[in-house]
Amino acid sequence: MTNNDKALCLIIGSGPAGYTAAIYAARAGLKPVLYTGQEPGGQLMITTDVENYPGFPDGVLGPEMMDLFRKQAERFGTDIRMEMITKVDFTGPVHKVWTESGTELEAHTIIISTGASAKWLGLESEKRLTNQGVSACAVCDGFFFRGMEVAVVGGGDTAAEEATYLSKLCPKVHLLVRRDEMRASKIMQERVNKTENIIVHWNTEAEEILGNDAVEGVRIKNNKTGEISTIDVKGFFVAIGHKPNTDLFKDWLDMDDTGYLITKPDSSRTKIEGVFASGDAQDKIYRQAVTAAGTGCMAALDAERYLTEKGII
Repeated sequence: MTNNDKALCLIIGSGPAGYTAAIYAARAGLKPVLYTGQEPGGQLMITTDVENYPGFPDGVLGPEMMDLFRKQAERFGTDIRMEMITKVDFTGPVHKVWTESGTELEAHTIIISTGASAKWLGLESEKRLTNQGVSACAVCDGFFFRGMEVAVVGGGDTAAEEATYLSKLCPKVHLLVRRDEMRASKIMQERVNKTENIIVHWNTEAEEILGNDAVEGVRIKNNKTGEISTIDVKGFFVAIGHKPNTDLFKDWLDMDDTGYLITKPDSSRTKIEGVFASGDAQDKIYRQAVTAAGTGCMAALDAERYLTEKGII
C-alpha cells in the first residue's frame, strides 16, 4: 500500500487483539496494515510466564507468545509498521489517520486494539520487582503464589475481586485499603467480609515492597496513626484499576466514564460506521489475553462483513 492508497483495513495497536485481527483480516484478503503503537505486543511484553492461554501446555513467556502472534500475522501478509497513530479523523465514509512522523493514511475500516495500562502506585520497588512477585493481575499470576501469603492494594471492585480470587489459592490475603471504607460495590464488600482468610487493613498505604530479587514483604503505614509495620508476603498485587489507551478517540467515539470504548451489542462495531473496537480498550470486565484475541477475531469478521455490505470488496 502506498501512502496515497486507501487501506481496506487499518489496525491501531498490537497485542493479542491487534495481531489476531490482523491474522483474520489478512486471511480474508483485506491486506491489513497494523501500527504497533508505543508498546508492540502490549501488556504481555512485560509478562513472564503465561500458563492460561490454550495451546501452550508448558506455558510460554509473554514476549515469546507475542512474537509468535506477530510472525503468524506477517505470514499471511500483514503490513506491520513500528509507529504510533497520533491523530484520527472519522468524519467521512473513508477514515483518516496520521502517524507520529506526520504521514497521512486513509482506510475504509479501522480496528482499534490499543489496549489498557494498569495503574501503579509509583514506588521504585514496585517497578523493580515487577514479575518478581509484583503483579497487576491475580487471574494471570495468582497460581504462582499458591500456598503463600500475599497482599492486594486497592479498595474498589477490582481489588475485591482479586482478593477473593487469591483467597482460594493462598492461606492469607492482606487487603490494603487507603481509606476507612471500600469503594467496591456492596455485594463485593460482602464477599470480602465473608471470606475468613482475607484480612483488611484500613487506612493503610504501602510504603515499600521489600526484597531484592523477589518480594519478601511489604512495609505499610497507617495514615491515621502514622504507625509503620511490616507484613511478610511473597506476592504483591496492585489492583487500583486500569486506564484504557483511548484518549486518541475521545472526540469521536462513545466511551464510558473510565474511557472504555462502547460497542454495539453482540459486535465490535462502534457508533462510527467502519470503526471497530477490540481487546482491553473495549473490555473492562475480563481483560485476558484469550478474550482480547477473541474480540480481535470479532472485529476482523465485522470489518469484512462491513466491506462486503458496502460493496467495497
